[in-house]
Amino acid sequence: MKKHGITRREWLVGASCLGLGMLPACASKAPHSSGAVNLEPYPRNAAEGLLRLKTGNRRFMDDKSIHTHENASWRHQLVQEQKPFVTILGCSDSRVPPEMIFDVGFGDVFTIRLAGNIIAEDVIGTLQYGVAHLHTPLVVVMGHENCGAVTAAVEEMLDKPREREHIEALLALIRPGLSKLDLKLDHEALLHAAVEANVRWSMQQLIALPEAKRALQEKRVTLVGAVYELNSGQVRFLD
Repeated sequence: MKKHGITRREWLVGASCLGLGMLPACASKAPHSSGAVNLEPYPRNAAEGLLRLKTGNRRFMDDKSIHTHENASWRHQLVQEQKPFVTILGCSDSRVPPEMIFDVGFGDVFTIRLAGNIIAEDVIGTLQYGVAHLHTPLVVVMGHENCGAVTAAVEEMLDKPREREHIEALLALIRPGLSKLDLKLDHEALLHAAVEANVRWSMQQLIALPEAKRALQEKRVTLVGAVYELNSGQVRFLD
């Protein structure tokens, strides 16, 4: 039985063909997909985008990743146009690549990565581009267990030696979000709480921006927090 809705591949082919005024001719030349996920409709909203991420993460956890949207024919469709369905702000840690964690491929995710998934002016500008120009309906702020930047910020709060100048400037953007932590917790529990607090701090800063506040109120975008667990590979989405 034929599924209703346009697939992501059909959207990209159609968009390029419309620009050339030759949609009927291009329709017969759309590359066929052998991967099951290529047959899924392109996420129409934030809820469907979030479901796509959760489904892909489950495959990743189960060691059943299908590595779709990576072949040459797919990449060819992205030369003139991109339409990611989510903007992800994550950490630059080498163990936390969003495309692999969510089992998505080229063109699916507009990714911003820097140590500690912090909020700074250039990060805000990049997020704004993802929402305003690429029209991603979903924004995810994703931290991860054992984050080095968050750990360094916590250790300074415990009177450990300060970091080098530019690292210190980065940690200064993290510390305000950790101010309510109970520093008497055992070290592992403290770091666990700090990672989640840092994600919520980044979200809080975004929500405070007038334009972001309007977009959220008008339901043009959905903001979600998440923490990646290194051991299990699971992404735990926050309430």
